[in-house]
Amino acid sequence: MKTALLIGSTGLVGSQLLNILLDSPSYNKVIVFVKRDAKIQHPKLVQHIIDFDHAESYEHYVQGDDFFCCIGTTIKKAGSQEAFKKVDYTYPKQFAQIASKNKVSHLLLISSIGADEKSTNFYLKTKGAIEAFLKIADLETVTIVRPSLLLGKRTEFRLTEKIGAFFMTTFSFLLVGNLKKYKPIENKKVAQALFKLAQDDAKGFRIFESDQIQEL
Repeated sequence: MKTALLIGSTGLVGSQLLNILLDSPSYNKVIVFVKRDAKIQHPKLVQHIIDFDHAESYEHYVQGDDFFCCIGTTIKKAGSQEAFKKVDYTYPKQFAQIASKNKVSHLLLISSIGADEKSTNFYLKTKGAIEAFLKIADLETVTIVRPSLLLGKRTEFRLTEKIGAFFMTTFSFLLVGNLKKYKPIENKKVAQALFKLAQDDAKGFRIFESDQIQEL
């Protein structure tokens, strides 16, 4: 059995993934890093409440087999581009460096459809930047998933996403061929895909687009 490590365990996908990991016989320990007590009790769960701005102080806790990076925010919620970049680029980068140092064999990251470090869109550029870093990181295996618009119950209300989800879901039947990857995807489906991808024996760097995630 293996040990899973997870950041972003309270988010839309991360919370679903945490349940899957705790229920799975593949893992005998699930280590989560959180800002505050998540108030979850489970025999397999080890929770570390940390200051993400000082990730290096907790590197001795980053010991395991599969590191799942589900952390993420929006520019609006973060309050600025700088604060957004800290969550979506700096924190994943720091933990990836620690994972590499501690010989964690597999890192899995939630990115975004359209991620591109050369994009003029700051959100997509930041997502692309962390992908580019992980491509050259000293890790045995890196798996990146690029979901389209995520569907699921959020803790906070996002009007723009609600409207977008309505129209994208209503007209998703029009998204065929090369447009199929733009169909909205359920948060639980992304979590299930991450879990399945962590169980295979693939090595190296790989990216799965949203339509590929749907088929896993």
